[in-house]
Amino acid sequence: MSLDILIFGAHADDAEIGMGGTIAKHTAAGLKVGVCDLTRAEMSSNGTVERRTEEAEQASRVLGLSCRTNLGLPDRGLYLTPEHVQAITAEIRRHAPRMVFAPYWEDRHPDHVNCSKLVQEAVFNAKLRNYMPGMPAVQVKELYFYFINDIGPVDLIVDITEHYEQKETSLLSYRSQFEQGEGVVSTPLNQGYIERVRARDSLLGQRSFIPFAEGFATITPYVVHQFGPSPQ
Repeated sequence: MSLDILIFGAHADDAEIGMGGTIAKHTAAGLKVGVCDLTRAEMSSNGTVERRTEEAEQASRVLGLSCRTNLGLPDRGLYLTPEHVQAITAEIRRHAPRMVFAPYWEDRHPDHVNCSKLVQEAVFNAKLRNYMPGMPAVQVKELYFYFINDIGPVDLIVDITEHYEQKETSLLSYRSQFEQGEGVVSTPLNQGYIERVRARDSLLGQRSFIPFAEGFATITPYVVHQFGPSPQ
């Protein structure tokens, strides 16, 4: 399936945390958006692989995703290896997206950091026609980075106010991760994490008088042809 936007995350719920509102906004506008989770999160302290899969499917329906895939790479075993780069490159070539999103390259979780590095490598390799020549080369027009646990310098924000309820509903799909209960291990995710995400998204929009916004970073500078109004 050809996509407008393809988002990579190390685990199911990464994309929802970082850019669930942006996903909902773009699917509502008719764009085809897909998510690729690199691992099945088998090392998670709470939940099972099967339950995480069901939760990801529910969140995907909430956000209106066109597709969601999982590469089945090892949780806490993501490294910059040729095999992992090839798997992600193949996913990019299968969907030929105009835009790719990945986690920001600094985060407390090593898998998020390595996911970011792997996607950067794969986006570059995807355009090389002599790399994995069995699949047509794909030129990704834009690569952006979303924030999960740790916020960094923000290059642009997206107003997600009208879609914030969808974002929170998608996050609440992951009950195994965000809810407390009998037999549940205490983690940062079930200690008010969704409330902190909400506060972050509110703060990001504050300077622009936007109730809720999601922030993104980019490596490639923007091209501005002219500042101010066009000449008459």
